[in-house]
Amino acid sequence: MKAIIQRVTQASVTVGGEQISSIGRGICVLLGISLEDTHKELEHMVRKILNLRVFEDESGKHWSKSVMDKQYEVLCVSQFTLQCILKGNKPDYHMAMPAEQAESFYNNFLEQLKKAYKPELIKDGKFGAYMQVNIQNDGPVTIELESPAATMDLKQ
Repeated sequence: MKAIIQRVTQASVTVGGEQISSIGRGICVLLGISLEDTHKELEHMVRKILNLRVFEDESGKHWSKSVMDKQYEVLCVSQFTLQCILKGNKPDYHMAMPAEQAESFYNNFLEQLKKAYKPELIKDGKFGAYMQVNIQNDGPVTIELESPAATMDLKQ
């Protein structure tokens, strides 16, 4: 599993010209699910995303508070293209989990985020839809996360 996390001042998702989701200050998570991902990777990523310290504390100390510490919002967008492997200049997505499986896996991911945090602060796009994602990156701060299994695969 791969995630790109961006600290944002605001972010939104539009489908077919209609805004379906938006957040204020918080993080935007672009999530790519691989064929090999299991519940173990899902739990790891939920924990890491919610506890990632990308915000400053009350005294201005950087990198000391998480989205949960600050009670900020989270916008999640499923993005299979994060599982891309380039073959020359052509993207290959055979490592991405097929849409039929990935949709329930992604919904489970959202449910786990909501259980671990505050459900009303977790927003998402529309799985499988052609979306426009507007991200107002704050900093800019962009962090790439990979589940332990993905990191192990790369080392082999």
